[in-house]
Amino acid sequence: MDVGSLFSVEGKVAVVTGGSRGIGRMIAEGLVRAGARVYISSRKVEACDAVVAELSAIGECRALPADLSEPSGVAALAEGVLERESAVHVLVNNAGATWGAPLDEYPDHAWDKVLSTNVTAPFALSVALLPGLRAAGTADDPARIVNIGSIDGIRVPATENYAYAASKAAVHMVTRQLAHRLVRDNVTVNAIAPGPFPSKMMAFLLDAEGGEELVSSGVPMGRIGRPEDVAGTVIYLCSRAGSYLTGAVIPLDGGTSTHG
Repeated sequence: MDVGSLFSVEGKVAVVTGGSRGIGRMIAEGLVRAGARVYISSRKVEACDAVVAELSAIGECRALPADLSEPSGVAALAEGVLERESAVHVLVNNAGATWGAPLDEYPDHAWDKVLSTNVTAPFALSVALLPGLRAAGTADDPARIVNIGSIDGIRVPATENYAYAASKAAVHMVTRQLAHRLVRDNVTVNAIAPGPFPSKMMAFLLDAEGGEELVSSGVPMGRIGRPEDVAGTVIYLCSRAGSYLTGAVIPLDGGTSTHG
């Protein structure tokens, strides 16, 4: 047993959507620091370029901006990756959207926007990148798809984010379906269901006076997530240490989902 290389992702090619901020940024930095060549994507070119400039100082990071809420954006990102890389070892589907509104006022178009971004786009991108994933995967070291779900897809959230919670529950099931179908192609598919982490989606709570303390009080571990928490989980899933795991939904929430 070569324990020294058990958690290595050095030399792997990784694609991280929504990689310019929040959880995606944390994951991208973790993979870069661990020696992977990372492509980040988000809608805003300037945001991608700024993160690439920072992360290129510590490793290999490149930008491929795309609007994944549109089918053309998914196609452009997949084509851009496959033009540059013949094998794709890791795909992290992190880009997402949310929408909060009271039940009686919840707009129909919110469902279209959130479900399209959070469910349709990751599914379509996974399929589009299958040639690269299949080329990278072996029986001993499969290619990896990591979908970012949410504990809001596991338990009923306190906030009225109906489409978001429904979309993340769908991400968890799509994860299990893809895991079942792709295992024969040496591609594993798992999901991470984060609890509270510093991100744009959580900013309205965390940035309010006393907000972080309030949110942390609802977490059994007494704190919100840190970059090392999510980066470490992704590195585990994408290294040899995680090669026998597929179809799992991992609650990364400090125990929040254990009490309903």
